[in-house]
Amino acid sequence: MWEAEHDEWFADCPVVLDFAGERLEVNHQKFDDLSITWNSVDVTRPPVWSTSDDFRLVWRDDAPAVLAALRGQRLEAVELLEWAGGDLADGSVAVGLRFPDGWLTLYNALDENGLAFGQLEPEYRRHRLG
Repeated sequence: MWEAEHDEWFADCPVVLDFAGERLEVNHQKFDDLSITWNSVDVTRPPVWSTSDDFRLVWRDDAPAVLAALRGQRLEAVELLEWAGGDLADGSVAVGLRFPDGWLTLYNALDENGLAFGQLEPEYRRHRLG
């Protein structure tokens, strides 16, 4: 989801990743809520946001650029990650996706989604899926 007027990512809405027509949707909210769904967000329809008068929201598949650079890469692993950094975020859960060029981590950025690219931070406990 993109906030068009300021040309920036809108972190309060789900992150939608398309894998050859199968969409993974990840959304963090509050301090400890994580929603992971498949194919439930219709990105062909205009976004609806409760305060949409304040924002002009659109779906974009080319931003942020670092995320768009993953297009076409093979997903190699999926892991649930638990933060154990000895701080207020201890116990929060993130989703880690490993691609040939590194990790995409979707984490709770205190009531919104956060994205991190590259190597996993050592404070994460890894729980591999499948």
